[in-house]
Amino acid sequence: MWPILHDVITEQRTFAYDPGMSEHDAKRTWLVAAPARVVVAADADRVLGTANMYANRPGPGSHVASGSLVVAEHARGTGVGRALTTDMISWARGNGFAAIQFNAVVDTNRAAVDLYESLGFGTLGTAPGAFRHPVLGDVGLRIMWLDLRPPTRGTG
Repeated sequence: MWPILHDVITEQRTFAYDPGMSEHDAKRTWLVAAPARVVVAADADRVLGTANMYANRPGPGSHVASGSLVVAEHARGTGVGRALTTDMISWARGNGFAAIQFNAVVDTNRAAVDLYESLGFGTLGTAPGAFRHPVLGDVGLRIMWLDLRPPTRGTG
């Protein structure tokens, strides 16, 4: 997983992680402990992507899931991100979470925004200029939300 995380972190286009982050620190951040979960997408022995998923906040916020995912550059556009995201949605539903909240989706990361929207996520808001993109300068960070609760039926 480290080569993929390292590439994404040092690209500085989609993750607000320190580009000088060590492998040890990246693993400590990424490899969340149970009951949270970490998965990889692989083709034989080649890792194509990875995702982690967990409660977004402790205590009163623990009914909302969150997570992150990264896809190797050579595997982008092949459905790996979709597979990881749909797995996260299934995990969150299966564990009784009411919703999934992505706290910091870079506004210019069209692949991620389009994928999440195609799976039912909406943007709650965008923090303007909250992400320093290496080419585009300061761009927004979206908070994206997927409600997992069954629709409520009207009475009457």
